[in-house]
Amino acid sequence: MSRIGKLPVTLPAGVTAELSDGNVLKVKGPKGELTQQFSGDMEIKIDAGVITVTRPSDDKKHRALHGLTRALINNMVQGVHAEFAKELEIIGVGYRAAKQGNKLVLSLGYSHPVEMIDPEGLSSAVDGNKIIVSGISKEKVGQYAAEIRDKRRPEPYKGKGIKYADEVIRRKVGKTGKK
Repeated sequence: MSRIGKLPVTLPAGVTAELSDGNVLKVKGPKGELTQQFSGDMEIKIDAGVITVTRPSDDKKHRALHGLTRALINNMVQGVHAEFAKELEIIGVGYRAAKQGNKLVLSLGYSHPVEMIDPEGLSSAVDGNKIIVSGISKEKVGQYAAEIRDKRRPEPYKGKGIKYADEVIRRKVGKTGKK
């Protein structure tokens, strides 16, 4: 049995879930609403504020889908209850970020500023050299944070670039002079 898949997902106060035809789950909460369709093989049940996922057999495909389905449902419930957030840090002389309405403007050493418009349902905030991306969908928050990071990835010699707050950059030793 899947260790993650067999765990029930409890709905916090203020969060409701409803299952419709085709394994489409709709979760509503104080922060918003998320809808996702799951595999028809997985059996999802909602009983008294608890969501459980069961699989029909021990096939490799069903075992993989079991844990995945439960994890996705748990992320939906957590997202509508309390938003997800990713924190990025900008490191480097002259590298900075600013907000202009729903636009994130990055100065990253290029000949032009890099402008990124916040996707629908997500928001970004700038606090000094930190960028905080938040939203109810864990997948979208992670994707947008990765797109921001890709504009100037951290390099291993000086560590300049945009990195996740919890990311550790493996540093390399630079050139040495001749003797």
